[in-house]
Amino acid sequence: MADQGALLAELQRLRVRVPQVTGALVASVDGLVLAHDAPGVEPEGVAALTATALGVTQRLADATAQGAFRELLVRGADGYVATYAAGDTAVLTLLAEDRINVGRLHLEGRRSSIRIGELTAPPEEETPPEPAPRVRGRARARTASTTTTETGLPVRPPTNVPPQPTR
Repeated sequence: MADQGALLAELQRLRVRVPQVTGALVASVDGLVLAHDAPGVEPEGVAALTATALGVTQRLADATAQGAFRELLVRGADGYVATYAAGDTAVLTLLAEDRINVGRLHLEGRRSSIRIGELTAPPEEETPPEPAPRVRGRARARTASTTTTETGLPVRPPTNVPPQPTR
């Protein structure tokens, strides 16, 4: 997983860019807190509720053929709760005042979720390239096909396609 300091720095930058955001939390899709900057809120409880809401919204999106989960917005009497997919393994949940510009909330929330997705992505395992088969001398001429392209280069016929009968 990502460095908690880098996640916390991203949450703090987001709160500076949008002062009406009153809290921010990054959680795993399983509901574990990865980082939070949400004073006055129990982060473990919010993370668990976020995971539950994520499960419901994923099923709703699947049932209505709307594709993979991207975001969820809840408007309460006193403000908003917005949750954004952050890669495949995390979600970003933002708490905001009722007077926030929702378009700005989405703009900044989506930008931060992309960055958080990059920070929480598992490292990609590099597979070494397969070595090219070593062919020497006359063996090369025997393996090349007699079919050529317009440029005169030999082309090998596909090995998994049965030959087509000629008419």
